[in-house]
Amino acid sequence: MKTRTSLLTAAVLVAGLAVGPSVLPAAASAPAVPTAASTAAPSPGPALEAAIAGLPRADATAALVRVGGKEGVWRGSSGVHDLKTGRPADPAARFRAGSVTKVFTAAVALQLAQEGRLDLDRSARSYLPELIPAPYAGVTVRQLLNHTHGIPAPDFPGTTVEEAYANRFQVHDPEDMVRSATSKKREFAPGERQHYLNIGYTVAGLLIERVTHDSYERQVARRVLRPLGLRNTYLPGSAPRIAGPHNHGYQTMRLDDGTTGLRDVSVWRATDGWAAGDIISTTADLERFTEALFEGRVVRGPLLEEMFTLPEVTDFGTGEPAAYSVGLSMKVLGGREVWGKTGGRWGYNAAIASTRDGSRTLVYSVNSTDAKGQGMNRTAESIMVAAYGRP
Repeated sequence: MKTRTSLLTAAVLVAGLAVGPSVLPAAASAPAVPTAASTAAPSPGPALEAAIAGLPRADATAALVRVGGKEGVWRGSSGVHDLKTGRPADPAARFRAGSVTKVFTAAVALQLAQEGRLDLDRSARSYLPELIPAPYAGVTVRQLLNHTHGIPAPDFPGTTVEEAYANRFQVHDPEDMVRSATSKKREFAPGERQHYLNIGYTVAGLLIERVTHDSYERQVARRVLRPLGLRNTYLPGSAPRIAGPHNHGYQTMRLDDGTTGLRDVSVWRATDGWAAGDIISTTADLERFTEALFEGRVVRGPLLEEMFTLPEVTDFGTGEPAAYSVGLSMKVLGGREVWGKTGGRWGYNAAIASTRDGSRTLVYSVNSTDAKGQGMNRTAESIMVAAYGRP
């Protein structure tokens, strides 16, 4: 399969974020005042202030933003810690980072490849013969990581946010999710198309466990979190609560009285995401991780290029050029390539991003009320455009 690293105007760095109608209760309509500090008066400062001003509003209740790199530093927060008290959002709060988890998983897998313990060109079935059935024997480790594997999504109970909320404490076993997915007909032959799904990273998490004889969580901690000093980042397992200070997340949905409004969704088990989407972090930790990753201090040597190489295939759903590499995705913003990863859990959207040379990095957390929809959250989109420019 050919690969490419050229400009990709149709790539979707912002996939997985959402937009939709919602109404804040009147008691929460008073906006919090944005707070920001700048050490180099970077040009995106005014646009970033405008992007997060006026929170809470219909699409988001809080936002935390950090811009760094050679071009200057900017920090900002806006909104509320929770709608009940209305006190200002905590800029150091932890949050659910969703699919940003995939970057950590990909980094660990590439480290193992560098050590010769995981072969990117070897089949996943050769590592997990009892779990991956014969129809998926051709899927390689690299294809799992760049979403060209053709494995469909597993089945989960319910299809609406209300049904998801009713099942929010259910524990999902990774092996059961893989069995559910691989019991179905493949979407396409491995390596022929790209379809962004969590399942490839669920398998990748199991591969990490198989070759290290250790838990996925301990490997991420040993290889990434502790070496970088990411003390406020952790993988929650089956724990439904965010440990430590955090701003509450809210989701628009049908309430018990039949009306549509906001429900506090801060307490929610994320076992359906696991190695694809359950990490909890802070903007400061994710900024440190992003800087280290792009400087080659997490994945070293030639294997880092896997994260900046897009497969030369088309998207399974749209027919557009592939947008995802191993762990990251790319979009041209303001005339330059921006690489990164977005993530969404109910009530939370997050992203890490950087130019390849590290001249401008971005990390944000938005407590969005419309997470996991089909479009991009308005506040999140405004932050991305303010930091880098329009597509």
